[in-house]
Parts: sequence; C-alpha cells; structure tokens
Amino acid sequence: MAKQAQLHCSFCNRSREEVKILIAGQEGHICENCVEHAQEIIAQELYQKQEDKTSQYRFTIKKPNEIKTFLDQYIIGQDEAKKVLSVAVYNHFKRIGQKQSVTDDVEIEKSNIIMVGETGTGKTLLAKTIAKLLNVPFAIVDATVFTEAGYVGEDVESMLTRLLQNCNYDVTAAEKGIVYVDEIDKIARKGDNPSITRDVSGEGVQQGLLKMLEGTEVLVPPQGGRKHPEQKMIKLNTQNILFICGGAFDGVDKVIARRINTNAIGFSVNKDEQEMQRKNLLQFINAQDLKSFGLIPELLGRLPVVTHLEPLDEETLRSILTEPKNSLMKQYNKLFELEGIKLTVDENVLNFMVKKAMEYKLGARGLRSICESILTDAMFTLPGTDTKEFHLSLEYAEQQFGRSRLNLLKVA
Repeated sequence: MAKQAQLHCSFCNRSREEVKILIAGQEGHICENCVEHAQEIIAQELYQKQEDKTSQYRFTIKKPNEIKTFLDQYIIGQDEAKKVLSVAVYNHFKRIGQKQSVTDDVEIEKSNIIMVGETGTGKTLLAKTIAKLLNVPFAIVDATVFTEAGYVGEDVESMLTRLLQNCNYDVTAAEKGIVYVDEIDKIARKGDNPSITRDVSGEGVQQGLLKMLEGTEVLVPPQGGRKHPEQKMIKLNTQNILFICGGAFDGVDKVIARRINTNAIGFSVNKDEQEMQRKNLLQFINAQDLKSFGLIPELLGRLPVVTHLEPLDEETLRSILTEPKNSLMKQYNKLFELEGIKLTVDENVLNFMVKKAMEYKLGARGLRSICESILTDAMFTLPGTDTKEFHLSLEYAEQQFGRSRLNLLKVA
C-alpha cells in the first residue's frame, strides 16, 4: 500500500504539523498564517483605492535629506532649522504610516514643533513649503485672535475649522494635515509666575491648546464662530495633525543672555567669541527660556522640538533677492514680462536694496517694501505704452526711494 503524501500549505510550504489550521481547496491547501497575510493585503489595497477616489491628497513620505533639498530651492540659509524641521516632519508622517501590530506595544509620540526667530526670517515660509512638498492640508492661524471659551474672540477649535475649509471638509485628509500657529509668543503670560487674575487671551488660550496639541477628539463648528447647541459639529481627531508654532519672542534674547552669562569679565574671556554669541543669542534657546518668557510648562511639554532661525545678514538678503525659485527679482521680472517689458537691474541697485533692508531691520519682508517703493512709479506708467525694456539704475532707485514714505521712517 502506497504511503499517503504529507499535507502542506501551497503558499508558504509549511507542513500540517507546523501550522494550527490547514484549509483544503480543490487542488491545494492554505494555512491560517497565509490567510491573515492575504486579509491584510486586501484591506490595504481596498483602503488605498477608496482613499484615492475620495481624497485629492495623496502624501508620500519623503526622506529628511529630500525634504531639506526641496526647502533649499525656496529658502536661503537657515540650515539648522531646515534639518530639525525635516527630521521632525519625516518622523511624524512615518509614525502615521506605521503598521501597528498586536504584539508591538511601542507607541510613537507626536513631534510638534516650535520655531523662534526674528520677523522676516522665514518661519511661515518654511511651514508653507513643507506642506506644498507633502501635499497635505495646511492652515495658517494667528494665535492673537484666540480667547478663552466664553469670552469675545475665537475659540482655539476655529483653527481646525480653517484646516477643514482648506481641504473641502475632507475629514480623513484633515486628520493628517499641518496647522501653523503664528504669533504664539503673543499669548504668553505677562510673567514667569502663574497669573492671579484671569488672562483670557494669554494663559487661558495656552491651556485651551493643551489637549488639542497632544491629540484628542474635538467637536469643530464647520462654519467657525461660537458653538451653538443647534449647530451640527464635525468630530476631528487631532492625534495625527502636526502643529508647528512660530513666534518672534521679542526680548527672549535678554533671558538667554542672563542664563549663559554673556557679561563675564576677566583675562581669559574671548571677546570675539562673546561678540559673536551676543549677535545671535537665539542659537542657545531652550524650553526653559520660553518658560521664562511666559509659555506654560504644560504647553512646552507638548512642543518637544525647539528650533531657531538665524538673523538675516547682508549676504543672505542679497541671495534672497535673486536665488530662490520664487525670489523677488524673478517675481518682478514676471510682472513686467506679462506687460511685454523686459526688466534689467544693475547689481549696485540690489546692494542698495539690501543696505536699506538691513537699516530698517524688517528681514526679507523689508526687501519687498523697498522693491515696491522703487518700482511703483514704473509699474504705474509703463503698462499700455510702447516701452519694450526698462532698465533700473542706481540713480533711479535712489531717487524713487528718496521720494517714498518708507524713507521717512526713523531708523532705530
């Protein structure tokens, strides 16, 4: 009598003794392990197809160096901030895309970010550029409009309303979006001690942000405004929403200076190194300095990634004028080109603009104001004429800037 053939799984080739269940088919068998794997594949493929049909957002996880390379095309300098942001964003979306198994009990926490830098150094532009690269819903909100619940102003939940509106109320997409909270320093409490009186637009707002930053289910009014019992709410989970906070924190450099003791005296003190430190104290910023400035410790605990932006020097401002993909001079060239006019600019005009921007201490935004003051007359008179070329000389630039109201501002 012939010996009966050993039964085995037709997919993984495991024998009957190696598995718990072996399901028989017409011409083969399948074990419970392969059934589970097949089920995962089917669920993933169906979910992906459904998501592709219903959502216009299909983000892909980019490596940190790819994110930084993309940022370099639009933002000059700020290498340290770009690295920190790239790693934090990469880890955040890698966390969203991870497959959580039953046996794996390691849960990765969110990496919310706080950026500190002077006005015009590129905080908002960094956040906008990252959202453009990842193709995720993005909303910019201003922290100064928020008040504690029950007072005139906006509730903190309204920032999620903006996010929903920007992605046409696609809740699934919004739950993987990015919210940039600008002017976070304006909701700081007035001192390092807890407030005795009610601080409805400062400490109260910070407390309202706590659960939202950490991750919770929030009932969001779809049209914004105050909550009403009859208004239908949208439930939104903030567990996978990345919050990036930014602020100038004017005066925090004095807090840092006291901490690192820049006024040290003695024969062994390196004066040149001390002077370099004094010019950019923000490079030494940490959570303790932000606490002294007026952010509550509970909020800082939910913003684990702290980074700073370097003050812009003349060389950086000069590069901002011409090098990025959306540089100012490329924008003005395009504006004149749309009128059929070729714009040419002398090199010394660019140096003049940079010099004035450094005087007014307005960062990259100051460059735009200076360009407008110089070119407004030309952009007013030239459209509709037969002019085919406009040459911007230093003499013309100085004359136009001298007439502008910007020149009347007192330089500090």
